[in-house]
Amino acid sequence: MNPPIMPQRNYDAVIAALSPAGDRQQRMRTCVDALWAELSHKGVSWVGFYLKNPDVDELVLGPRRDKPACSPISMHGACGRAFQSKKPLVVTDVNNLRAGYIACDPRDRSEIVIPCMDAYDDMAWGVLDLDSYDTNAFAERDAVGLSNVLVHMGLHVPQAGLVEVV
Repeated sequence: MNPPIMPQRNYDAVIAALSPAGDRQQRMRTCVDALWAELSHKGVSWVGFYLKNPDVDELVLGPRRDKPACSPISMHGACGRAFQSKKPLVVTDVNNLRAGYIACDPRDRSEIVIPCMDAYDDMAWGVLDLDSYDTNAFAERDAVGLSNVLVHMGLHVPQAGLVEVV
């Protein structure tokens, strides 16, 4: 059986539609809305931010589209892994993570997570997470495109290093 053909996702169009105005919360909301508008019909079932809880070692749900999600989540899942490594993570099949997968929607089969970084101290403060009902829905080109969107919005600092693919 052939792998699914991934739809072309136009991250440049997302960037062109975005203005990096407002505080961080406003920029995250604007970013989520623009990504959902472009990607919801291109194999993406959910998009949202998880933010580091300053009091405990967990991530809490931030702006998202278009369905509920787990919150808080521990650091053992894909979001925690990308947060701690400060590297984008492409999960081609959530079964590859075994116990390291946190299933908010049991229909999701793959995901991509991009860490959000502060420019002034190189610290992660959250992650952008996208899910899909299809396996192999995301690739390194999606990590690059999403990172570029976050950089444009002032929500990410480009990191030297590779995308982790699982």
